[in-house]
Amino acid sequence: MSAALLRRGLELLEPPGRAKAPPRLERGRAGTRAAGAVRRKKRAPEPGRNKATIKGRVVKSAIEEYHKKKPVNHLRENLQYMLKGRLVADKAVTEQVLAQNRGRKSKDQPPEKTEKKKPEGTVFTEEDFRKFEREYFGIP
Repeated sequence: MSAALLRRGLELLEPPGRAKAPPRLERGRAGTRAAGAVRRKKRAPEPGRNKATIKGRVVKSAIEEYHKKKPVNHLRENLQYMLKGRLVADKAVTEQVLAQNRGRKSKDQPPEKTEKKKPEGTVFTEEDFRKFEREYFGIP
């Protein structure tokens, strides 16, 4: 619905005793974009916007500004928040969530865990080695 149709509809709904809206409000657009921009530029400055004068200016304290911008250490509150809830999820559930969030590429997959082989014990004893040395090398 256009603005003109909307305005006409509102005029029909107005009580008969009311006067028409002032002509400046009935105007549609201000014209072309350039003309509208010029009108906006030439508008009278609003009161209290003149920054060249010092009247009405509040002096800011440098110390107060420093304290406002000073970084605040939230470590203590964060630690209390983190330590407050001690709910630990089941290991199977956490593994399932991690598997779902992992990508499908091979670089995203964790390395497969290989079972460490236990060192095999020797069948021979030290006495057997000494006996072998004596027989093979001829050392008494």
